[in-house]
Amino acid sequence: MMHEHFSRQHSLTGQTAAWAVFVLLIAYAATLILGLLSLTSPEDPIGDPYFSLMEMLIIAMAPVMVIVMVAVHAYAAPGARAYSRTALAWMVIMAGITSSVHFVILTVSRPIAAAGFPWASLLFSFQWPSVAYALDILAWDVFFALSMLFAAPVFRAGRLEKTLRALMIVGGALSLAGLIGVPFADMNLRNIGILGYVGISLVVFPLLGVLFGRTRQPPEKAG
Repeated sequence: MMHEHFSRQHSLTGQTAAWAVFVLLIAYAATLILGLLSLTSPEDPIGDPYFSLMEMLIIAMAPVMVIVMVAVHAYAAPGARAYSRTALAWMVIMAGITSSVHFVILTVSRPIAAAGFPWASLLFSFQWPSVAYALDILAWDVFFALSMLFAAPVFRAGRLEKTLRALMIVGGALSLAGLIGVPFADMNLRNIGILGYVGISLVVFPLLGVLFGRTRQPPEKAG
């Protein structure tokens, strides 16, 4: 299919970013699994080096997800650009929140906690309730979910696009479903969201890379 506004630069950038997100997601999932296997009790938090590596992977991944959504917006047909523009806006908000949270956690949370402030865990820990945990839930279970749900209508022609649309809807819905853990103060329920923004994303982003690579660009205009 020809996409008039989807240039070779969009294609190359979109492919590169989509596959980069996939690699970072694989690294994140592997680190998470290793971190969980290292625990002596399921109630214990994941420790270093796994925790710090996960923080760095999220900081690296979030802005690349924004680049992917820029490519999705460029790919969108004129009638779907309101959806793609909104999806891009949600992804920018998500990246801003989660990058800020994880950068603060990685750089200043431990010195503040080591100083003996009793309120430090209420701000910086990933044990509920804490400010950092609530903000990260907002980023992934709300804004990432909305970005996927609004991006889904962009894809509607052909088997690959329809597969992407279905997966984005499922991923967005699962991410939103993770919010159920908040009113119940049960972060095991909240982990439903991880199936959406990690599990389903492991399929969505490489498929986007394939789609961007297959898309024909308009011929270059002669000068």
